[in-house]
Amino acid sequence: MNTEKETCAWFVFCNNQVLIEKRPDGYRIPCSPEPPVKIPAGNTVHTIGTTEGKTAKAFAVPVPVDGNDGSPRMMKDLRASFDVLPLEEYKMAGKASQILTWDKNSRFCPACGVPTIQTGPIVKKCPECHQEIYPRISPAIIVLIKKEDSILLVHARNFRGTFKGLVAGFLEPGETLEQCVCREVWEETHLHIKNLKYFDSQPWPYPSGIMIGYTAEYESGTIKLQDEELNAGAFYDRHHLPELPQKLSIARRLIDAWLDGKV
Repeated sequence: MNTEKETCAWFVFCNNQVLIEKRPDGYRIPCSPEPPVKIPAGNTVHTIGTTEGKTAKAFAVPVPVDGNDGSPRMMKDLRASFDVLPLEEYKMAGKASQILTWDKNSRFCPACGVPTIQTGPIVKKCPECHQEIYPRISPAIIVLIKKEDSILLVHARNFRGTFKGLVAGFLEPGETLEQCVCREVWEETHLHIKNLKYFDSQPWPYPSGIMIGYTAEYESGTIKLQDEELNAGAFYDRHHLPELPQKLSIARRLIDAWLDGKV
């Protein structure tokens, strides 16, 4: 009888930081038959899929793992892990983060306050009122607006850094995605747009969103920024671009597609 334990990929989080380890070929998610750190009592270990043929498991720890003792393991901000992890592992880390956020925020029934019971990989159930609770995903749009040979770039007050990106915003009840794009553009810039086209979508685990990307063309209006949301905005041509968003974002993919003449 073979009693050898399966080697798993372990996605260990403390808040928005994920545990990674240094290997000869670069940084990776820890892989081993046993978890790389002790699982806190009462914490659920979630099976979240597979990565490179290994079962991916995730759990949370209350304090960061200290990597100052010569250990090759350290905690890394999830956003920053994009720069060092293989893309497949980064994407799975994002999924792990979303499931752990859901687990933390769904311990009690939102209707009657009774402790919930997990009945499936991504579903909990209230034993009292029988309400089912699934991970909440918040959809948001993002749009690249073209005007002749230039595009609209803005700096939102909540951006982490000085880069300029694209107009974006969350879907509201009763809206289509296309209505959301037009409303957000008008509210944030007072511009009218036309020729709206779908581009692509991207899971955005900060903490639990999905970004739906569009392109559009300027139709009319003069830029008037919504002060509560934006503190800079203008049209830029390809020869005078400011600092751009990081490669991990769909905003950068939209901009790069425009630079390559693909949109």
